[in-house]
Amino acid sequence: MNLSPKQIVGKLDKYIIGQDEAKKAVAIALRNRYRRAQLPEEIREEITPKNIIMKGPTGVGKTEIARRLAKLVKAPFVKVEATKYTEVGYVGKDVEGMIRDLAECAYRLVKTEKEEEVKAKASKAAEKRILRALYEAKKDEKGDLAKEVFEAQLKEGLHSGKYDATIIELEVADVPQPMELVPGGASISVGSIFGDIFQHKTKKRKLSVKDGMQIATDEEASKLVDEDAIKAEAVYRAENDGIVFIDEIDKIAGKNNHGGADVSREGVQRDILPIVEGSTVVTKYGPVKTDFILFIAAGAFHVAAVEDLIPELQGRFPVSVELKSLTKEDFIKILTQTENSLTFQYGKLLGVDNINLQFDMGAIERIAEVAEDINTTGEDIGARRLHTVMEYLLEDISFNAGGDYPMVDLQIDRRYVDEHLEKLTGDRNLKKYVL
Repeated sequence: MNLSPKQIVGKLDKYIIGQDEAKKAVAIALRNRYRRAQLPEEIREEITPKNIIMKGPTGVGKTEIARRLAKLVKAPFVKVEATKYTEVGYVGKDVEGMIRDLAECAYRLVKTEKEEEVKAKASKAAEKRILRALYEAKKDEKGDLAKEVFEAQLKEGLHSGKYDATIIELEVADVPQPMELVPGGASISVGSIFGDIFQHKTKKRKLSVKDGMQIATDEEASKLVDEDAIKAEAVYRAENDGIVFIDEIDKIAGKNNHGGADVSREGVQRDILPIVEGSTVVTKYGPVKTDFILFIAAGAFHVAAVEDLIPELQGRFPVSVELKSLTKEDFIKILTQTENSLTFQYGKLLGVDNINLQFDMGAIERIAEVAEDINTTGEDIGARRLHTVMEYLLEDISFNAGGDYPMVDLQIDRRYVDEHLEKLTGDRNLKKYVL
């Protein structure tokens, strides 16, 4: 997608409030990828991504910015926790798992795209299989009808959804479940070990026409696409478009090992370093070079500082941005301006039970005030605090809703918020007097 940095930020603004510095940094990084792709190959090989470190408390949008960025351009994306590499039983090669996961993500993306291209052809082939199975299930109802007439009736019923719940017996592929041989390592299926023995094995399953149509369409689409081409494209996408988000990197920002069961934090940094610097990781889809993958690291950095990372790793993250704690004004915008905001989500959820939920501006402001106050006086968990507040606020409505009732209009105002969040705000007020 050919978007300018300003356009990228504009797209991110629909989902993330504030944090302009971070959004600007990732937008430039993404645009630089496009710029690099337009250059001759000999120059392109010399230009590596400028990796980014995001500093800021939890819940302010670090992960969401990276995730939305990847979704925007359909780039392979994985998130890993740096702290998992400090666990007991850790081995250095585990860090390569993040690249294997990235290759897996790229493969699924490419396969979905290719299957979408042949979906119409696959649907026709799947329909023939379902009609044969449906004929067998319904042949007792044929009576004196000519075979062609009966088949035409079945086809019409299939298209209209009349037979969606009808149980049929369908021959489907028997795919062995993948086995993970080493924790954090590549998953290997039985078929990949014993060759073609299991590749064409099938089994009969009893399932509904609706489910059968989906399975048959997926199988027919798989037959129509070139598996080798998908794997090659997946490796290319992982190498050139992949984004790896390393969270909680501040938790390994220590240069000394103080003993105990945990692996040296500096040792973990040194194991991550080759991946970020550029190396080749073997995956089941082929070797993946990490030289041009964009790495985004994030952490709260309350205790440790970026400067506590080993110099070699610092040097591989030249761009550093700081995300700020959310204010009342930010919470108001999150509740009113973002796409699929929490107020919108709860409105849709309760709409299922015939409740037309509406929030006036006074209620929105009070919710924002409560969220900011709790974050200030307790743990600052950013926008996630709104989930807690909204659950408490709508607990009674959610519990009492349900049943065959007519549509009810329900207006949430400031007074309602005060009454139903009294437990939350009361507990916070009491804590002010507890030493």
